[in-house]
Amino acid sequence: MQLVLHAGAHFTEEERLLKCLLSNRESFSKRGIAVPGPGKYRDLIRHTLHALKSAPPAEGARGVLLDAILDEEDADRMILSNGHFFGFAMSAVRDGVIYPTSAVKLRQFCSLFPNDEIELFMAIKNPATFLPAVYQKSKAPDLQSFLGVPDPCDIRWSDTLIALRAACPHVAITVWCSEDAPLIWAQIVREMAGLEHGEKIIGGFDLLREIMSPEGMKRFRAYLKSHPVMTEMQKRRVIAAFLDKFALEDEIEEELDMPGWTTEIVDNLSDTYDEDVFAIQRIPGVSVMTP
Repeated sequence: MQLVLHAGAHFTEEERLLKCLLSNRESFSKRGIAVPGPGKYRDLIRHTLHALKSAPPAEGARGVLLDAILDEEDADRMILSNGHFFGFAMSAVRDGVIYPTSAVKLRQFCSLFPNDEIELFMAIKNPATFLPAVYQKSKAPDLQSFLGVPDPCDIRWSDTLIALRAACPHVAITVWCSEDAPLIWAQIVREMAGLEHGEKIIGGFDLLREIMSPEGMKRFRAYLKSHPVMTEMQKRRVIAAFLDKFALEDEIEEELDMPGWTTEIVDNLSDTYDEDVFAIQRIPGVSVMTP
């Protein structure tokens, strides 16, 4: 079986993406693609992984899990989504590493499905906005204890992804920048479902609707109707143009509430993030979806 694991990250569009996948569940099921409800697997897999700390998987564990999750549904591909798979937001950063237990958890997950084809999908986010968000959820007594390193620019997504590849080199990893999600939303869903480019899905503009004014969405849909034949790249350029004019500023701007951070620190983090994305693109076995 092809197993697709969507593992966040926190404070990206993890629950919105699950909602979009679930809205396509009926049509996907006809193609042999299962999108189980999260209640069928999140706690089940979490408890199972916890048990693996003290003992290897029991014989037949895979079959038991699939029976419980699929509930007699026939599928060749199954999509599981859990933004907390690598841990809760409060423990997302430790000693300068994002999701420090992620490699262990992925290795444990793979041990449950040793002969299946596993793919990992994950959004990443500018540390300038990601770190303040998870810091607010942490129980760290102060910022330095939370970061674990003197310079926040040393905290990089590439370190996490390199660790994941080393732990499970047979797992194909696909990532995208959360900031790009409105432009590539439909393609993210298609890639997770294993569909061809341009195939119709439900909710391909769900995220766009949340960050664009009603007038902008009305004009955008009218433009699409008058231009029925466009490539994905052309659509993305059109989306970018409409967002430039009709984006809801309150929906796309994020408050940065981090003690002691200056504009210079935020700019340095953003520049380092851009460099890190280029580094991620060069990691073997990792694909980066871009507009």
